[in-house]
Amino acid sequence: MARLPQRTLAWVGPHDPLPDPAGAWSEPNGLLAAGADLSAARLLEAYRGGIFPWYTDGQPVLWWSPDPRMVLYLDEFRTSRSLTKTVRRARREARWRVTLDACFERVMRECAMPREPQDGTWITRDTVAAYCDLHRSGAAHSVEVWEDGRLVGGLYGVSIGRMFFGESMFTRVPDASKVALFALVQRLREHGFSVIDCQQNTRHLASLGAREISRASFLLQVAELVRQTGPDWRALGIDLPDA
Repeated sequence: MARLPQRTLAWVGPHDPLPDPAGAWSEPNGLLAAGADLSAARLLEAYRGGIFPWYTDGQPVLWWSPDPRMVLYLDEFRTSRSLTKTVRRARREARWRVTLDACFERVMRECAMPREPQDGTWITRDTVAAYCDLHRSGAAHSVEVWEDGRLVGGLYGVSIGRMFFGESMFTRVPDASKVALFALVQRLREHGFSVIDCQQNTRHLASLGAREISRASFLLQVAELVRQTGPDWRALGIDLPDA
């Protein structure tokens, strides 16, 4: 988590709109504004504008819009040989199962567990509560991977129109989170999605085919995709991907 900036950021009050990333001043790392409102309505406003929250306990809610932006174009998703073997073995042995929105809050709490070398998490108690509200409204979703009835991996994110904003993933056995993403990519493709927002560059995401684009390009794509009619997630369904 980045340190608070030296220069004073825009403070967003409960009734103030978030700044437009295309024209507002931001820190070089994409930090755009600060505030105290993390309601479902505020989250929807943020994602529609290409903005996301990222902060830790003791900080105000910090709003980010990095430049460049890491995205995964679904047609560029890469499966390694080991991941392909994992999926084929899971299908053959029928030990793994993939579900959609089966336990959203539990997935968030698994994602919030500290990971080495981290000693904390940005997924705070208030963050969990806010995204659970968003989930109940139908805009936030989770993918779960089960092995012999045990939750071993998953991810969650926000879907508006035909744009999916990835938030976090976790794994308890090798490749489980990758299988969750693989299954999501296949289902999103089938329903006319073309891209997943990955927010920031990591080696893990790059290995799966994600790449950086300019913030200007990202904002243009988001503006178009969030206006499109999205699928009925209640009827979407999901399964182990075809490898």
